[in-house]
Amino acid sequence: MNCLLSLLFHQGVLDEQFLQLQQLQDETSPNFVSEVVNIYFHESEKHLKKLRGLLSDREFPDYKKVGIHLNQFMGSSSSIGAKRVRNVCLAFRAASEQNNRAGCLRALEFLEHEYCYLKNRLHELFQIEQHRVMAAGVWYPMQD
Repeated sequence: MNCLLSLLFHQGVLDEQFLQLQQLQDETSPNFVSEVVNIYFHESEKHLKKLRGLLSDREFPDYKKVGIHLNQFMGSSSSIGAKRVRNVCLAFRAASEQNNRAGCLRALEFLEHEYCYLKNRLHELFQIEQHRVMAAGVWYPMQD
């Protein structure tokens, strides 16, 4: 688990905000981080779908709405420490501010790639954590 976390920090996938989120988890809310991150995933899927839809209008994409969804996506990504996703949102926003549809489409593709990588790695991290907790809870009776 620590190796995977170290890798994600080294790659710039996560930042210190993720550690702060982890510090909010305790025995009264043992699944706090995974619950917050799963809400993030659910909302992010909505934003990605909306962004795809907005950019599918070849003639007149609504760049103002693109910017609104990107700002929301960027804010929620920042709140969980998804550094690379947030950075891609910044580049995407720059393309949308220039009404650059081709740039937006490239940025959307890159955003989807980074988001999928983040999602897969965090699911892996939570599975490792779940296995660790289960293993720690296993009790083997002493044999006489």
